[in-house]
Amino acid sequence: MKTKDYIKKEDIFGAHNYHPLPVVLKKGLGVYVWDVEGKKYFDFLSAYSAVNQGHCHPKIISALTEQAQKLTLTSRAFYNDVLGEYEEYITNFFGYDKVLPMNTGAEADETAIKIARKWGYEKKGIPENEAKIIVCANNFHGRTITIISMSTDPDAYKGFGPYTPGFVTVPYNDINALEEALQDKNVAGFLVEPIQGEAGVYVPDEGYLKKAYNLCKSKNVLFIADEVQTGIARTGKLLACDHEDVRPDILILGKAVSGGVIPVSAVLADDEIMLVIKPGEHGSTFGGNPLAGKVAIAALEVVKNERLAEKAEQLGVIFRDGLNLIESEMIETVRGKGLLNAIVIKPKNGKKAWDVCLAMKENGLLAKPTHNNIIRFAPPLVITELQIKESIEIIKKTIEQFD
Repeated sequence: MKTKDYIKKEDIFGAHNYHPLPVVLKKGLGVYVWDVEGKKYFDFLSAYSAVNQGHCHPKIISALTEQAQKLTLTSRAFYNDVLGEYEEYITNFFGYDKVLPMNTGAEADETAIKIARKWGYEKKGIPENEAKIIVCANNFHGRTITIISMSTDPDAYKGFGPYTPGFVTVPYNDINALEEALQDKNVAGFLVEPIQGEAGVYVPDEGYLKKAYNLCKSKNVLFIADEVQTGIARTGKLLACDHEDVRPDILILGKAVSGGVIPVSAVLADDEIMLVIKPGEHGSTFGGNPLAGKVAIAALEVVKNERLAEKAEQLGVIFRDGLNLIESEMIETVRGKGLLNAIVIKPKNGKKAWDVCLAMKENGLLAKPTHNNIIRFAPPLVITELQIKESIEIIKKTIEQFD
């Protein structure tokens, strides 16, 4: 079978809920992936920052295979000999009292919303069923019914109503709008991405997160950080919130918690918040399974031992400097933090960001457009300086093809 055959099979038998780049991948190692014809590419998406530790990292795969031969799943009906070890490791790693383990980023966001609402009723004294969560315009927290109910993107919510109530939307990076919304005494939490990834790598003004956190504290509102995409060293710190010394009341993690090997997500909070959830009020059959626990411990050890946050910080500067040297009318803006970056493409001669990504594919680098005119670049954090410079040359060569 060739590329077109695999694509045709998916088109026939799979739901049409994605529009992938026309490449069929068969193998991955480190920063590289190979297609079914054997062509090698730089992976500059990292499965939306899930593969921060690189494809098939040997330490993570070793943990997976070793545990997979012992015990994979018990459900939470019984204890297992790994969960406590994992819970101790991840809570110490991020500095929280408790973790609630889940599987996907969307599940983790849903979990955080439930915790915040319950806390609002039990601890803050909000009248039953009147709790509100403040969210930001252009957010992306997943695609469940409740999460799309807080979306401002018609592609996400149109045609899927009725919507879950209880959300108040404010502009992102607008501290005055947040302050005004926080006057409502029924607000339980403020849910925010430290950098809006899916929206196009929008980095807020310096100080925004700290001011937002302080405002939340002054109004007894939980500051909830969705670090599913920005966390685990992607932006040059362990968490993007660390850039402003902000410690979220509720921290949401996913994706790279497992190095992209299996679905693992986590919600972290201290006892006074987390313990409002009682037995039977929330859970997941697969959440906290022993396979996930061992994989997540190994994945986080890789982040620490290989100093991936420091690498992301240093190489991100080199990458943005290199992109800014490309002279082209097609590049409107270069922005980002660490190794989460984007370029805003100005269409030229009818060619858009999608066309640029297709051309980059031909030149050996995979990236994907978002919102039609933005290309996000997020390579595995194990990338080297030499590989970063080689990638810059591929991007430069591609852009120049359109000039």
